[in-house]
Amino acid sequence: MSRESLAGQLKIERDQPRPRRSRGGGSGRWLVWLFVALGLALAVAAAVWFLVARPDLAPVETAVAKSAWSEGAAHGGSLLDASGFVVARREATVSAKIAGKVAEVLIQEGQHVADGQVIARLDDSNAKAALDQSLAQAAAAQASVQVAAVNLEGAKSRYDRTKTLPHGVLSDQAVQDNLTAFDAARENLALVQRQYAVSQATVGVYRRAEDDTVVRAPFAGVVTATAAQPGEIVAPVAGGGFTRTGICTIVDMDSLEVDVDVAESFISRVTPGMPASVKLDAYPDWEAPAQVITVIPTADRSKATVTVRVGFKVKDPRIVPEMGAHVAFLGPAPTGGRAGERAVVVPPDAVQTEEGGQSVVFVVADGRADRRPVRLGERTAAGQIVAAGLAPGDVVAVEGADKLRDGSGVKVVKRASG
Repeated sequence: MSRESLAGQLKIERDQPRPRRSRGGGSGRWLVWLFVALGLALAVAAAVWFLVARPDLAPVETAVAKSAWSEGAAHGGSLLDASGFVVARREATVSAKIAGKVAEVLIQEGQHVADGQVIARLDDSNAKAALDQSLAQAAAAQASVQVAAVNLEGAKSRYDRTKTLPHGVLSDQAVQDNLTAFDAARENLALVQRQYAVSQATVGVYRRAEDDTVVRAPFAGVVTATAAQPGEIVAPVAGGGFTRTGICTIVDMDSLEVDVDVAESFISRVTPGMPASVKLDAYPDWEAPAQVITVIPTADRSKATVTVRVGFKVKDPRIVPEMGAHVAFLGPAPTGGRAGERAVVVPPDAVQTEEGGQSVVFVVADGRADRRPVRLGERTAAGQIVAAGLAPGDVVAVEGADKLRDGSGVKVVKRASG
């Protein structure tokens, strides 16, 4: 091949158009659409999860408020209201029966004591010494009785022998002397026996005096105050100086009741045995069932009032002496069936107490929690009585209610029984 032909093959034709290079445009658009589809799928999944799981909603358990016959609802409302104080029918300031120095005090405020329980002891050294002396005197008297019995036996034996001797062996004077000795021995034995009985009684007196150094509770109750301390002198009556008259004060909590003053113009509305409701100043949302015990048959002319005793139907540790109380005297039960609608029963955990003592519940409706202030009645085996603020059939939050606020979104996870 010639050199010219080779050069012609290597020649580049500049006028011929170049073919365009593909930059992969089709595959790029496919990747874009893929990422868009994945994003939409993730968004849809997140929306479905949010609508189903709803992490922004508070999970709660609920219960349905049921109709209840509370003390106030079961009657025809209040006929009369009065104020008074909680008092104890059995309350005693306990002291020793004798004057003495306190050796030890075995109780403190708030302690429950049983009937006859030892609450204090006085110094018993003098009482023990006197008791020991009386015991020694009693022992001596007992020995005298034994000696007199021996002497009587000897005198009787001599006199019996005298009676068996033939007449004339002894003179009449000797016979009379033996009889006199026998009678004297017999009377001496009776005398020392009486002396021994006196010594035994003296022992009993000093033993009682020693027992009086031990102070015991007169009845079961709660110690509300202590007055004496070890080393102080106490006496059953007021004395001079630093002598105290009491060891402690004991109150029988089962005897608590309310004394209220009712105006004379309204006392005709109150009768013994009528139902009542007591609300303590310390617990304004709690209503305790009660009953009129009696109307004191005398009036206070300065206040134109009559005192009424009202007893509690239930015992509760929240009731303490001297608390202020408001009493509502209730009328007879209505004949219709609407009275029970004013009171419902709910689980106790459904009731929340806010700062200031206000009791509230949260009613669940349309996925929201509605805060409801309520007035409480007594707590029974069925649950907490709500005297006002709820209606039968209201759905209330129970478990998780303490985390709710008014208007909070809720999600019912379980329905509690009750």
